[in-house]
Amino acid sequence: MLDVSLYTWVATIGGLILVLGYDQLVAHRKGEHEFSVGEALRWVGFYVGLAVAFGIGLWVVGGHQAGAEFFAGYLTEYSLSVDNLFVFVIIMSSFGVPRAYQHKVLLLGIALALVLRGGFIAVGAAAINAFVWVFFLFGAFLVYTAWKLAVAEDHDEPQERESLLARLVARVLPTVDTYDGAKIVTKVAGKRHVTPMLLVMIAIGSTDLLFALDSIPAIFGLTKEPYIVFTANAFALMGLRQLYFLLDGLLDRLVYLSKGLAVILGFIGIKLVLHAFHEYGASWAPDIGIAVSLGVIIASLAVTTVLSLRATRDRGTVRVAD
Repeated sequence: MLDVSLYTWVATIGGLILVLGYDQLVAHRKGEHEFSVGEALRWVGFYVGLAVAFGIGLWVVGGHQAGAEFFAGYLTEYSLSVDNLFVFVIIMSSFGVPRAYQHKVLLLGIALALVLRGGFIAVGAAAINAFVWVFFLFGAFLVYTAWKLAVAEDHDEPQERESLLARLVARVLPTVDTYDGAKIVTKVAGKRHVTPMLLVMIAIGSTDLLFALDSIPAIFGLTKEPYIVFTANAFALMGLRQLYFLLDGLLDRLVYLSKGLAVILGFIGIKLVLHAFHEYGASWAPDIGIAVSLGVIIASLAVTTVLSLRATRDRGTVRVAD
């Protein structure tokens, strides 16, 4: 069990806020612009490098178990986040967001998602500490989610569901149909109106919150440490904005991604159920270690990516920003 002090929590959250602030400052200096592949690649490398450095530091300070749990959780959350990008593409298209403004939408939407996920993690950690049977509930839910992913034909289903909150806000607040740069509020006839920019940010944030219903139980199947759960989620989410632009045009080639995620979620779900039986004294139920979990996650992602790219190698050139 990690002994994480209040100072460590405050320092970690403060550091994450500073990183996001720096990200926003750089974006603001450059003005509204489209991300190039090179720019997106450098930022993705920065965020991945930051996560790796944090994981190594946690490994040194907290031990190999804590480090391995962080990397397993980070890989799982990051891979699930890639799947989220399919829905983000749908949302951006449905709201007609100009490409020059998409990075701001994603940044603020992801910041909102971080806050909302923090609440989810706090509730999940409290439930797990109080009730062992919650592992049965989480495990069954993940197995069901894995089955749904395995039989899914496409990523179009969530489009209507994910925009319900944004449509509700549009009914409550006065809105306009056109964008005013990257502003979320504009004046029409002397009165303030909400632009589609705010609505799409809410849609992105609420969409990610719904995806957290899958990802939070999944990472609790790999670690029970709230600090590791939160930081793995934070690092996975923070680099999602640039990953969106890096993979834009390549997402439709990852045709087997949902199948690979189904394997990962199904494995973690079964692991949770076995762990619950183990906690209740069932001698036949093995407690699967983090090394095995990490191996399954890496192998599933590697096989999924290779098979997807092979299956779509004749699809043609991928569109990228210049």
